[in-house]
Amino acid sequence: MTDKPVRADKATAVAELTDQFRDSSAALITEYRGLTVAQLKELRRSLGRETTYAVAKNTLAKRAATEAGIAGLDTLFTGPTALAFVSGDPVEAAKSLRDFAKTNPLLVIKGGVFEGKSVSADEVRQLADLESRDVLLAKLAGAMKANLSKAAATFQAPLTQMARLAAALQEKQGAGAEAAAE
Repeated sequence: MTDKPVRADKATAVAELTDQFRDSSAALITEYRGLTVAQLKELRRSLGRETTYAVAKNTLAKRAATEAGIAGLDTLFTGPTALAFVSGDPVEAAKSLRDFAKTNPLLVIKGGVFEGKSVSADEVRQLADLESRDVLLAKLAGAMKANLSKAAATFQAPLTQMARLAAALQEKQGAGAEAAAE
């Protein structure tokens, strides 16, 4: 009889993890062996509000990933595992984990899931090296604005030249009329 509540708890945990895998834009898998509770608290704070960081049992996390339709993660679920479920910008979460791992080498980024596909630890590092979505959009907007300004200047150049030509002709006619009057 004591076995059933444990199984119900496990089923609930798997269901919650499965939902998190499905609802997240990315999930990053880490090993936290040796980190203190204070360090984990600091890590959670550095990840921000759009990322939840939770310790999970490997067997339950494997089952949840499988139920969420994600393959290729089984080898990552070894040792003390914690998952960062990202609902916001995956680049920002990857950067936060990378930066925290630099100052706390006991945190090991094992890999994760990005856009429904499993990614290696190296691919997570590459993701962390990207600029944030907002910065990339700002650069794109700046490039588009510069191109539009160049186009406007190009279209305006013939009008400006025509106006100068008209002014020069008018000036020449004015000078010619003054010479004829003398």
